[in-house]
Amino acid sequence: MKDQMPNKLGLLALAILMLCSLLGSTSSANDGLDVPAAVRNAEAGRIETIERIAPAVVAIFGADGGGGGSGVLISPDGYTLTNFHVTQPVGDFLKCGLNDGHVYDAVIVGIDPTGDVALIKMLGRDDFPTAPLGNSDEVRVGDSVLALGNPFLLATDFHPTVTYGIVSGVHRYQYPSGSKGLLEYTDCIQVDASINPGNSGGPLFNMQGEVIGINGRVSFEKRFRVNSGVGYAISINQIKNFMGHLKSGRVVDHATLGATIYADWEGVIRFDTVLPSSEAARRGIQEGDELISFGNRPIRSVNQFKNILGIYPNGWRIPMVIRSDTTRKKLYVRLQSLHQQGELDIPEQKQQPLQLMHKKPVPPPEEYKHMVVKKSGFANYYFNEQEQKRTLAKLDERWKSPSMSGAWKLTGLTGNGESFEFTVSDRVAGLEVGTAPNSRVFLQQLGDDQPLINEPAGSGGLLPALHLLRQFLTQDETYFSEYYYLGTEPHGESESLVDVIIATTKGTRLRAFFEPETGRFLGIEFQLDDFSDSCMIEFSGNQGPQPNIGETMTVTTGGEPFAVFRISDFRIAAPAGEASEGEGA
Repeated sequence: MKDQMPNKLGLLALAILMLCSLLGSTSSANDGLDVPAAVRNAEAGRIETIERIAPAVVAIFGADGGGGGSGVLISPDGYTLTNFHVTQPVGDFLKCGLNDGHVYDAVIVGIDPTGDVALIKMLGRDDFPTAPLGNSDEVRVGDSVLALGNPFLLATDFHPTVTYGIVSGVHRYQYPSGSKGLLEYTDCIQVDASINPGNSGGPLFNMQGEVIGINGRVSFEKRFRVNSGVGYAISINQIKNFMGHLKSGRVVDHATLGATIYADWEGVIRFDTVLPSSEAARRGIQEGDELISFGNRPIRSVNQFKNILGIYPNGWRIPMVIRSDTTRKKLYVRLQSLHQQGELDIPEQKQQPLQLMHKKPVPPPEEYKHMVVKKSGFANYYFNEQEQKRTLAKLDERWKSPSMSGAWKLTGLTGNGESFEFTVSDRVAGLEVGTAPNSRVFLQQLGDDQPLINEPAGSGGLLPALHLLRQFLTQDETYFSEYYYLGTEPHGESESLVDVIIATTKGTRLRAFFEPETGRFLGIEFQLDDFSDSCMIEFSGNQGPQPNIGETMTVTTGGEPFAVFRISDFRIAAPAGEASEGEGA
């Protein structure tokens, strides 16, 4: 037996040599594996996509070079998306690096602490490379994705790290967390592409090179640990909903319906409690009613409702379908703020004693220090001022002059063919409908000691609304207790996004709507208080070269029509002390 061992070993060695020779000749003959053309093309396409999108990926650091994360440029003038938890520790001014090797100053614009999103603006250019925004509602499980960013702050040359994976889940919900329990991820995208510390705020791309999300968490409970194959990205469609609000420079809030839901024993989604003060209650929603759809998406579970509700800013009016008994109804309900005033206040980051000994705060860049304006409720009021100027430019040009401050007189015919006359002055707002002696007269006395009332009854306050409209058009913001650019929200039957200015006084609130592209004034929504249905006034028809508000004024309240006024003549009286009356328009 022992004599046979060397022979067996020799045969084994010979077999190994022959196998190696065969493999070597095959390798040399084919110069590698015979890779299918489809695989080679997919690889080439992936490389091309990465080369195309990488220039828009941002490495973010504090002004002193510390801290940091990732972001993505979305406009040539420097607007950049990232996470709130990336910007919050580093202050108002940041440093941002691109893969061209250049470092740019950046400034905070707006923040969404609940959704973990921040908008910053990179400075110094108006031709930054940008990444297109995709449609996250089209994302499906199994789709290939690319996550780009600066994990562990490795990208000291600002070339982003790229990880590749697939979508593991969509419409994921993560329960509130954070020091105040504010941070809540809703309707997010789950991926297996590595998302590590430092990737936060970076873009998640589809294979067409479109941003479908902003990378956030690795795991909700263990966010500062290395990725374990479960990462989450905030859907880009949610961020699109908040974009106008973020550009307002505000600390923006998410929403609540003012009602809770549950699944009954048959799996039907029903309303559990409805707050009496909520608009949901004013629209007639009752406990036990069935919720069929919300935001044009079917509701099949409580989790699904939370997911959809979380993608909307507070104050948006959202379509919903309910079934009460056997009656199916479509309603529009304006959402309430999720948090109380002050809950979202972000404490200023204070340096620790050891830091003060060794490191002085970095002063803001001299040429940009005017771009930060502190104000309660705002991340940076400077950008709200800029949005006010943009939105109101055409309106102010036509209305903000002493000659426009006289009393108004509007006459014409109602939708029912009756004559009408509105008079709006500093002392009274009045409406006469019909002809004497059978006319109907409505009055709102004005003055510091006069309460604003629902007049005519059932209108939501048409006369005080016209009074505040006149003040809004002719006075500056100091007339109001609050005055700011809100952002964008859906408006009208088309639900197209419009710019919104908010003005408040005496506990009342006025929303003024403007077409973003043209600056056209669309109308107002006036609310006497938080517990009353609003008065919506929409203007249509020619607004002309002369100051006027349009040819037709349509008034609704609580989603129901109140009246239509077709304006044939609009006159502004000469202000006190002037002899002649203003021109008709």
